[in-house]
Amino acid sequence: MISRIDLRGAALPEGSALRDLLPRAEFDVEAALEKVRPVCEDVRHRGSAAVIEWGERFGDGTPAHLRVPKAEIEKARAALDPEVEAALVESIRRARLVHREQRRTDVTTQVVPGGTVTEKWVPVERVGLYVPGGRSVYPSSVVMNVVPAQEAGVEGIAVASPAQPEFGGLPHPTILAACALLGVDEVYAAGGAQAIAMFAYGTYGPGDPEGCRPVNLVTGPGNIYVAAAKRLLKGRIGIDAEAGPTEIAILADASADPVHVAADLISQAEHDPMAASVLVTDSPVLAEATELELSRQVAATKHRAERVEPALAGRQSAIVLVNDLDDGLTVVDAYAAEHLEIQTADAAAVAARVRNAGAIFVGPWAPVSLGDYCAGSNHVLPTGGCACHSSGLSVQSFLRGIHIVDYSRDALAEVAHHVVTLAEAEDLPAHGAAVTARFEGRVPRA
Repeated sequence: MISRIDLRGAALPEGSALRDLLPRAEFDVEAALEKVRPVCEDVRHRGSAAVIEWGERFGDGTPAHLRVPKAEIEKARAALDPEVEAALVESIRRARLVHREQRRTDVTTQVVPGGTVTEKWVPVERVGLYVPGGRSVYPSSVVMNVVPAQEAGVEGIAVASPAQPEFGGLPHPTILAACALLGVDEVYAAGGAQAIAMFAYGTYGPGDPEGCRPVNLVTGPGNIYVAAAKRLLKGRIGIDAEAGPTEIAILADASADPVHVAADLISQAEHDPMAASVLVTDSPVLAEATELELSRQVAATKHRAERVEPALAGRQSAIVLVNDLDDGLTVVDAYAAEHLEIQTADAAAVAARVRNAGAIFVGPWAPVSLGDYCAGSNHVLPTGGCACHSSGLSVQSFLRGIHIVDYSRDALAEVAHHVVTLAEAEDLPAHGAAVTARFEGRVPRA
């Protein structure tokens, strides 16, 4: 059901040589670029009509209006199951607690008397938040995208989610209800690459009388075509990341409960046949027990045949055996998982040594599922090894730091000769002249 990779014995290789030994899904965004390019160009030229037609071609419903009427959003909220509503409200509350603490404050540094540099934090003006559809419905992704944008102070928030044929061409009603709970009423029945292009270029036309104004930034996970559209349109829009298949890595020793380990591996595998589930352990006994538990638990899980079994059997999933926990830490740092669980003795101390992960879940009572919904953390995280250089979605994702330089005459005079010297060293004399012009063509001396 799941393969093994044995890295015991010899010393671990370093860098890319080690990464090449580890399981990872194939996710060829470059190949998908050529498929999404005509979609994005069509949306650029034909707007709303193109968004609707490409959605129909890809199997989405046909929306009566690209922008979902406010009445439909409120209707979805009114019809929401009370227990689901209570769970979403609590998820929103906890996410706000965490993300509110991430707000940045302006900082002014006095470099010299009369010379200051202030870093001012300014939210982007308008964002497009993508919420995937398809195999599952993700109201939690509405929460994880909207809350940090709101806490950052973004004024314009638009949400796009695929039109669903079974709901009359509207996004899933639970998605709409989550938007209502968050006070978001600009929602579009659009998915895939065409939704990203809609955000990038804006749309006007039949079925979209109000139009979707272009955004500055697009965030949110999606399939390979969403990732490819983000790559294609990056520069016209800012993006959070090119999200790939979801992944979990678990670093565990003999103290871990194989029932918990197997359950957590399955929890990620049920997302998608390309989802990655990786156990890294120095305990052959745990490895064997986990394999037995996987067989038992998979047999009883809902999405066994179409998602879980293909995911666990795929090249992206494995049990990796290592000599000891030190080697285990080296392996998980090389893997740089989206979600990393630490199920070891003294898990907090082990977690503190991790350098590369989208999010770290410490000990037996912090499964990834908690982070998906109600930990207060954000579940929009870097995948495909990108956690070695990128962070998950946060308030900072929606802010820009702007430096404000304020120097007096005397403060400029004090450093003018250094500016002129460096300008001449770079053969940019006009740069120096921009300073000396303020002092009647002379270089003042401190």
